[in-house]
Amino acid sequence: MADIITKATRIGYAEGLLYLGETDEKVIVMDADLAGATQTAKFKAQYPDRFFNSGIAEQNMIGVASGLSLTGYTVFASSFAMFATGRAFEQIRNSVGYPHLNVKIGATHAGISVGEDGASHQCNEDIALMRSIPGMTIINPADAVEAKAATIAAAKYEGPVYLRFGRLAVPVIFGDDYEFEWGKGQVLVEGDDVAIFATGLMVNEALMAAEQLKNEGISARVINIHTIKPLDEELVVKAARECGCVVTAEEHNIIGGLGSAVCETLSENCPTPVVRVGVNDEFGRSGPAVELLHLFGLDAAHIVESARKAISLK
Repeated sequence: MADIITKATRIGYAEGLLYLGETDEKVIVMDADLAGATQTAKFKAQYPDRFFNSGIAEQNMIGVASGLSLTGYTVFASSFAMFATGRAFEQIRNSVGYPHLNVKIGATHAGISVGEDGASHQCNEDIALMRSIPGMTIINPADAVEAKAATIAAAKYEGPVYLRFGRLAVPVIFGDDYEFEWGKGQVLVEGDDVAIFATGLMVNEALMAAEQLKNEGISARVINIHTIKPLDEELVVKAARECGCVVTAEEHNIIGGLGSAVCETLSENCPTPVVRVGVNDEFGRSGPAVELLHLFGLDAAHIVESARKAISLK
């Protein structure tokens, strides 16, 4: 068996920015004194005249990014998810969302997998916050390949985009021929007993869960939801109708994230039993990332258990 390649999605973000730096002179990158961690230092090294460090002042960074976008630039403003969405929410809402400006927020270190940095840095509320802003597009890539492609696609999209990346190295799922389709989910595994909608690092866990379920004689359809807003409602409804039950899996609070988006869509269009896998409305804690994921039930084993429960609710 070939070795599994692992790579953090924040690395894919940096690779996407480097590509944009070379191909689009109107791309500017900003950071809030975390360029090493967010990986934007790589862009700074290659294109120093188009990189700006705001210091530990995320609100100011968003304000400057908004101003630069009004002069015709595409601006990627980067920081940890906790600071980008929590500390700068008002500026994102009023200075980016309300005027619908061409600012892309590159938020790294999202979710429980921040690890030892602890609850203060583990942001499990960011998707919920960004979903509440009208016109905000939310992208949560499954691997580094998709992260790079999503970053490049975001630069071509006119309007605000929230890009969510992780600290932890995760398995690379997609090949070099991968093509990012804006706003569209992807069926990765066919099945008709249960539909598993997964996003971010939970996509790999969902794929492993599908293999385990297959050994039990259960056919699971695995769908990668990289665009949480706007949600691919047509695909969600189709899978729910054909499978009869649903599991959602995300490294985020079960309130306000992918699970909520799927439930809202299905309640209005195709009422279906749904079991949500995510952080169960609680704060994180300090510890090794992989151990924390298991502790909070963000793994294949919990998805398998949830799939059995969902099927029993049919």
